Amino acid sequence: MSSEEKGGGATVLRWSLLKLLVSALAAALFFWAIDALCITANASTASTFSFVAITISSADKPSLPPSKPADAPKLSSWISVPAAPSFTSTLVSRWLAPGGQPCRDSRTTDIAVPELDQERIVELPCGESHEFVISALDDGGRPRCLGGDYFETDLSGSSWKSRPPMVDHGNGSYSFKLQVHPDFVGEYNLSIVLLFRSFEGLKLSPERFKFRREMRRIPIRFYRSNALLPPLHICRGGTGSADFSKEVWSGRWTRHAKNDTCTVDDEGRYRCLGPSILCPKPWCDGQLSALESNGWVYSAHCSFRIFTQDLAWKCLKNKWLFFWGDSNHVDTIRNMLNFVLGRGDIESVPRRFDMNFTNPDNDSETVRITNIFNGHWNVSSNYLGLQSLRNEGFRGLVLDFLRGSRAPDVMVFNSGLHDGIYWRSIRAFAEGAEYAAKFWEQVMRDVKHEGNAAVPRIFYRTTIATGGYARDLAFNPSKMEAFNGIFLEKLKEKGLITGGVIDEFDMTFPWHYDNRCNDGVHYGRKPAKTQWRDGEVGHQYFVDLMLVHVLLNAICNE
Repeated sequence: MSSEEKGGGATVLRWSLLKLLVSALAAALFFWAIDALCITANASTASTFSFVAITISSADKPSLPPSKPADAPKLSSWISVPAAPSFTSTLVSRWLAPGGQPCRDSRTTDIAVPELDQERIVELPCGESHEFVISALDDGGRPRCLGGDYFETDLSGSSWKSRPPMVDHGNGSYSFKLQVHPDFVGEYNLSIVLLFRSFEGLKLSPERFKFRREMRRIPIRFYRSNALLPPLHICRGGTGSADFSKEVWSGRWTRHAKNDTCTVDDEGRYRCLGPSILCPKPWCDGQLSALESNGWVYSAHCSFRIFTQDLAWKCLKNKWLFFWGDSNHVDTIRNMLNFVLGRGDIESVPRRFDMNFTNPDNDSETVRITNIFNGHWNVSSNYLGLQSLRNEGFRGLVLDFLRGSRAPDVMVFNSGLHDGIYWRSIRAFAEGAEYAAKFWEQVMRDVKHEGNAAVPRIFYRTTIATGGYARDLAFNPSKMEAFNGIFLEKLKEKGLITGGVIDEFDMTFPWHYDNRCNDGVHYGRKPAKTQWRDGEVGHQYFVDLMLVHVLLNAICNE
């Protein structure tokens, strides 16, 4: 074979290989185009059936890789508020602390937050706990050396709302902590409001002493770091579980979807999201739409299951729930019946009742619910609170329910709003709380002696943070937080809190600055398409509906 023939054969071989490569590339492009068309067609088909524009929070989307090499992950821990030892005696001693020095007799008119008082934008890494100190200053800019100021703190972003926990050190300095989960990188505002000074919120008539001034509004940028936080688990309420044993919670509301076009419907409800939008783990478990919150959900040191009707009835059938507290219990019970248990026919429940409710889908399933209003021994009156137990007839009424061979499975205690108006001082309230705790101690002792009666699990549901106009009144957040701590301590000393604590004060605090989610003293008023206190038509009720599911987690997740 000549050299020309050999060269020509090599040329033909090269052209054949080139044609094969081009053909393979063309085939790959063809199939890629077909796949893209299918995806587009599917997306178009899906959008045909979408009636509202739902925005899924970026917290649920995979994050982009860092632009530069990241350090090895560092495990951090969630911020937590430790239980204050000797809460009542410490509070009373500070409240009675004498003056005698300018730094003790002066009033706070300004504050200093050295690490945040700067012109540049504050940037903090997500995941880590950041502690800052506030120094109280008098009108001359001099540091005070006595505590008692009540600060409202709020950390808010587009998908995050929380109350940074504040500690009063009793010497004119206060500290608080900030923490944002790495899923919620972004821009935030930290607000610090001085509501009352020098324990003046604890007075019988505190309105004329209110200060209510925003001392700082600080923009903060939280950026992604190598810090990792332990995933939240679903709260469990069984015996031996520590999830509901925490006395003070430090939770947050996070938003995972949003319907920008959602408005109140003719029934006064905000049904903004479809049932297909589920709670993203670890923030909750279940249908996010069931909360009717347009994407908001609460979590604390653990997260919560959102109950379906079937799951709730499976838990509650044949149980007896006993509530003793203010009229917020009435709203919560009605909302449980209406929104979770399928009993939309129940328009309202009275302050005092004992009834059996049946599953509308299975008449063999019933739950007994008892509610005893404790705002006054006369069910149509108000503003006695724990003092109502001094009435012999009222004590007898309570005892009548608890005599016999069966005791409630679960009891939920609360007191505070009506106490705020009755008791002249925190020392007087502490005496009333001691009397109430002794009464319930004797009741539970009698229940144990009944023989067949199983001892109920008892939960303390903290009093709400009163909202809007009510922030300044006799049941203001400063006083309610103090009363929560005092009464809870008295109940625990008697061994009564066998179930745990449900901290509704922490749940309501991020929403208490106005009346959008409350009428001042209630967070669960029945939905209605009518003008609300703030002038808008309709009101938000999801905070109390969240409480319903928190209660079900405590009762059912054993």
